[in-house]
Amino acid sequence: MNDLQTLRATLIPAGPAQDVVDRSRHRLQNRMLAAPRRRVRPYAIGAGLVAAAAAAAVVVATLPGAPAEGPPPQAVAPVVTGQQVLLAAATLAEHAPAGTGNYWYIKTVSDKGVYEYWFNADGHMWFRGEKTKGRVQPLGRFPLRLAAIEVTFEQLRTLPADPAALRDWLVNAIAHSDTRTSAGPLTASERERELLLSMVSLVSTLPAPPAVRAAAFRSIAAYPGVKDLGPVPGGHGFLLPDDYRLVVDPSTGRINRTSMYVAPDGAIYQVADPQGAQVSADWTDSLPK
Repeated sequence: MNDLQTLRATLIPAGPAQDVVDRSRHRLQNRMLAAPRRRVRPYAIGAGLVAAAAAAAVVVATLPGAPAEGPPPQAVAPVVTGQQVLLAAATLAEHAPAGTGNYWYIKTVSDKGVYEYWFNADGHMWFRGEKTKGRVQPLGRFPLRLAAIEVTFEQLRTLPADPAALRDWLVNAIAHSDTRTSAGPLTASERERELLLSMVSLVSTLPAPPAVRAAAFRSIAAYPGVKDLGPVPGGHGFLLPDDYRLVVDPSTGRINRTSMYVAPDGAIYQVADPQGAQVSADWTDSLPK
């Protein structure tokens, strides 16, 4: 025996003796002859496996966290209503910092042209438009207007910040105003129109404090007849009674466009452009040269 054979014999244990093997084979043959014979059908085995697999699937499906059958659910964008947009704009307005400056500046851009106005706290107004050929022209003392109502900076600062109280204040002020039409005093429907336009002016062109702007937005959200137009260029669109249109930017809570606005002389300008007029208003510290 060489070295490799010696190493193999050491690592691999020797097999059983021959007489042990013969006795074990004899006992196995006797058991096979004594046991009853049964035929196992192949399809029975297959059916058993299928049943076992089905049972396992049921168990897995009922376990917590088991994946659901079918494609994964698709993300559905939430539906945003017009009232939600107006109420969100009210919240943004309410938490916006109160602006400061020497002049309140209003700019409108429409098919009628570009008009700019500056007001100071003393009630003086400056104007620039097509008629002034690009020059800023002082117009003397000129009050701010809430549609049919003349207001001062101080009155705007003290308006009610509660929507119901603000509406009552406006209704009372309109009822006691001296605004008339060619046919005489304002009718009930005209006073209702002035109320709506006053609330729109508070959120678009007048220097109302944040809490008052928020109350005006909430009043518009609850106003009867305001229809939701959904997303439009510039923001979220609304159709107001008398077919006035309004566009609110949901990201800023500001009015982007409107089909009507109240000029400083109280005149109501309606814009033929379906997109309406671009409206912006804010504080500034100086007049342009």
